[in-house]
Amino acid sequence: MQHSFIVTGMTCGHCEKAVRNALMDADENIQILTLDRTANRVVVDSELPRAELMQIIVDEGYAVEVLDAA
Repeated sequence: MQHSFIVTGMTCGHCEKAVRNALMDADENIQILTLDRTANRVVVDSELPRAELMQIIVDEGYAVEVLDAA
């Protein structure tokens, strides 16, 4: 299932890498479709529940909100 998020607080490549690694550690089958600190956007394809994905990002220290309504 595809999930789109607005993620604020990512200010550098290290921030992007931290979010990417945390998501990939949680779901080895995840596909990260977009991870863009400039646009504050993260789009993934994952079978994990949306709330769990959001918590992973929050645990890395970033604010997250749902972009899509699905």
